Amino acid sequence: MAAKRLSLRAKMYLSLIAIAVVLLISSIISVMEYRSMSSYVSDMIADNIRSINAAQKLSEAANAYNLDILAVIGDESSMAVPYFDREAFARRCDSLRVGAASTAIEHLADSVQYSFAAYMLTSLELQDVLQSDFIDTRSWYFERLQPRYNRLRGDIDSLSDAIYDKLADNSVTFESAFYRSIIPGMVAVAVGLLLILMLLFFLNVYYVNPLYRILRSLKNYRTYGRAYAYEFDGDDQLAELNRSVGELAREHSLLRKRLADIKKARDNCEK
Repeated sequence: MAAKRLSLRAKMYLSLIAIAVVLLISSIISVMEYRSMSSYVSDMIADNIRSINAAQKLSEAANAYNLDILAVIGDESSMAVPYFDREAFARRCDSLRVGAASTAIEHLADSVQYSFAAYMLTSLELQDVLQSDFIDTRSWYFERLQPRYNRLRGDIDSLSDAIYDKLADNSVTFESAFYRSIIPGMVAVAVGLLLILMLLFFLNVYYVNPLYRILRSLKNYRTYGRAYAYEFDGDDQLAELNRSVGELAREHSLLRKRLADIKKARDNCEK
């Protein structure tokens, strides 16, 4: 049983559907890739921003506490020890360590915890220093407490710088992820253009050129009386049209020849 041939319309539809499917699939892949990468990198950037805010609050809390201690030492009549929310400070340190985006940041968060523990342990000496008649409060502050505070501030600053650097890296990653996500779309456009060029070539070679040759052969037949002799291989409607036109041209030629013979015979009889 012969295979069912594809019609001209079916071939056109299949070509256009193939282009549409390629573009649709590539567009879906591009959108999914962009959403995936955008969500992932956006979460990382949001975590970096939260970490930067937490580190800033640590720095502000430590600085405020240190200034309160300095104020107490400067006011000789004051014996009150400044209040410091150590639990809140410790929670922020823990959140920085848990949410660390790299091993380096995790180590820096550990350093902040250790520096904070050393600073707080030294600051707890303030009550005894204020009550002591033998310890100079200013010497205690600048020789014992201030170096530990400077170490704590330095570790917090190092942690903040590392988080800023990670944020910058994630921003670059987000930009590169954007370009990676549009690559499928660019490929889809390139493939679509290639398919369109192939479709145009296909239409030109198999349909447009044959139509022009059919018309040229018909013109030669009608104008100059040449035999219609254009033939090409094919099994679609265009090939069928060409065969039908050829048969009609041959039948018309036979008819004209018969009419000419009849006229010639009648002219001879009249003579």
